[in-house]
Amino acid sequence: MDLATLQNGSDIRGIAITNETETANLTPAAVAEIGKGLVAWLRQMDETGYQQGKLKVGIGYDSRLSGPALKEALMNSLLSQGIDVIDFAMATTPAMFMATQFPQFDCDASIMLTASHLPYYFNGIKIFSRKGGAEKADIKYILTHLTENTNGQTGAVSNADLITPYAADLVTKIRKGMQTTAEKPLAGLKIIVDAGNGAGGYFAEQVLAVLGADTTGSQFLEPDGHFPNHIPNPDNKEAMASIQAAVLATGADLGVIFDTDVDRSAIVAKNGEAINRNNLIAVLSSITLAEHPGTRIVTNSPTTNHLKAFIEAKGGIQVRYISGYRNVINKAIALNEAGLDCQLAIETSGHAAFKENYFLDDGAYVIAKILMLLPQLQKEGRSIDEIIRELKQPVETIEFRFKLAGTDYRPLGEKVIAELPAYLVDKPGFSFDPENEEGVRYTVDTPYGSGWFLLRMSLHEPLLVLQVENDSAGNNRKVLAALAEHFTSYAAAGVDAKNLVAYLAE
Repeated sequence: MDLATLQNGSDIRGIAITNETETANLTPAAVAEIGKGLVAWLRQMDETGYQQGKLKVGIGYDSRLSGPALKEALMNSLLSQGIDVIDFAMATTPAMFMATQFPQFDCDASIMLTASHLPYYFNGIKIFSRKGGAEKADIKYILTHLTENTNGQTGAVSNADLITPYAADLVTKIRKGMQTTAEKPLAGLKIIVDAGNGAGGYFAEQVLAVLGADTTGSQFLEPDGHFPNHIPNPDNKEAMASIQAAVLATGADLGVIFDTDVDRSAIVAKNGEAINRNNLIAVLSSITLAEHPGTRIVTNSPTTNHLKAFIEAKGGIQVRYISGYRNVINKAIALNEAGLDCQLAIETSGHAAFKENYFLDDGAYVIAKILMLLPQLQKEGRSIDEIIRELKQPVETIEFRFKLAGTDYRPLGEKVIAELPAYLVDKPGFSFDPENEEGVRYTVDTPYGSGWFLLRMSLHEPLLVLQVENDSAGNNRKVLAALAEHFTSYAAAGVDAKNLVAYLAE
């Protein structure tokens, strides 16, 4: 097969286990081939080190069933090409990046085998150098340079525990952020973790308990690649409902939920309120702006108008940018390089990266930043949910996804987006929003209530995504009715808007 088809933006992703509907394409044999491209990529960065046999790569995996077999195939491929390997076994994505930073490991690159929250039969490859995560161009290079490399040597393999030093580093950072030397600064707090049977279960005992928190009642800490309890995804309603119920049942002060590889997270307040998506952005923006007044916060485009008002009220600047965690991170990096201070890049999905933490999207570090805030809140007699009381919540939100026919679907989707302004030009109540770099965004007012909508292409799927939000009950339906003819007019061209038609017929 053409391995280039496994590219998923700045990652590699595929079917690792054949099942009733899918045939495996990310097999051990495929991963061994990808190992050739990885070495070619490493040689670009340090040909001298490669020829001298000095390059070292760390490999880790999450709880997926296919992880160990793919790891063996990749490891053997690298070893045969003269690369030393540290086998970290089960790890997390942010910890794997830190393997390039911790001096005791000093990896030239690190590889994490994960497919985030996708079903058990998927797997994937995330790649880091000392400078950060691989870019789309790097992945393309790796998947198209599959000739065997040789330096006349065979690499050596060693085994190491990465999670223990990574957790200890988090503990140190949390104490420092709290400005305390206390051994147990979280004593008296009950904080529970839902790891979704992914790789994040360590956080309960190796971070929270070490800091003194009571973690009894934590759930699904045991790694299990079948994901038997719920999808390991903080952005999933069922997953969030599970940790919300656990917080209320145990009387916890805080609930924490991770995705499979711990590059995303969210929290639940003591009252059971979910703090994810716009609410999580608000909390992290509040923390960041207290530390860095006036800084910029880069988000993806589908954020509420109320978030912009929230950030600006605290003296910050929101920069809405293209969806995709690498996109928002790269935008934040570019702003800093241009001399415009930007301390946080975050998507509504939960990917959040702080400048102070290598602009690494690290779900565990997100929780660490929130934990640093808890003693101050306790002292003030406040709880974490009070921060988001300042963020106005919309009365109603709705999202529609319209399938696009054909393999070359992008021109059709872009045409639908590009022609929407002409369709709305004579319609009162719709105002074009220029502060948007993805798709097309409009502010909505009388006679359609008060809100906004965004139409954009899905990042990786043949879909148009329409997100509508309103502060006046019943008006989303009016907005959708006004837009419907635009979408149905492209039916013959391959836009499937039958879900919208059915909704409006209810």
